[in-house]
Amino acid sequence: MISLFKLVKERQYSQLMALLLLIALLVIGAIPGYLTGKWQWKQPPPVPTLKQLREIRHQGLSLPGWQTTEQAERQIGERKWSVQTIQKEGTNTKAVLLLLPQNGPMDQPQVEWTEVNSFWQWETAQERQVEFTVKRPPSSKIKTEVKVKARFLRGSTKQQTFSVLQWYAWSNGGDPSQFKWFLADQSAQWHKQRAAWVAVSIQIPMEPLGQIDKTWEQAKSLGQALQTRLMEGIL
Repeated sequence: MISLFKLVKERQYSQLMALLLLIALLVIGAIPGYLTGKWQWKQPPPVPTLKQLREIRHQGLSLPGWQTTEQAERQIGERKWSVQTIQKEGTNTKAVLLLLPQNGPMDQPQVEWTEVNSFWQWETAQERQVEFTVKRPPSSKIKTEVKVKARFLRGSTKQQTFSVLQWYAWSNGGDPSQFKWFLADQSAQWHKQRAAWVAVSIQIPMEPLGQIDKTWEQAKSLGQALQTRLMEGIL
């Protein structure tokens, strides 16, 4: 049996390595600014699609084959999200989309997924990390597929149960980790670009206390449609 002391040491070691990597990236990123007198952390490159990103909070997001039945801007934690109910055309299949788009060039992912959980007052279970891929837009010069990692879990209250898919989306992928977005944005800034982002939380109604595996194909399909839509001129 692995001792608690060993587990604590291993966790502290992984956190230390992540911190050292973050410091190294900050130092490396600061060198060009130091030499030129222009500090990039004070003057990050602009986000070209900031207008389109901001519109998401007010209008939601249109998805092919889905109809919006309700959309509103709601306060969740310290930020305002788009809360959107959609229904698949010709069926009774419904889902809820929570979308938090980047709101400025200095704006970074800071939301804790626990704030979304608290908003719905969920009890969570069966949480794990999943992956799916999407094709790049036809206009892209890069033909490889985009890989997205996401949190997949069950959120339940006394009234309703959902399967939930959550990640931060950017143009070259997605991940539920804020740190992974930071790395993507630092890489983009080397080329005078940005990794614009949208926090995504998809909720699909399911049977009370059921197994989320039964909803995976539906959740993956909706996740692919949403990531694709965001990559088409928004991210």
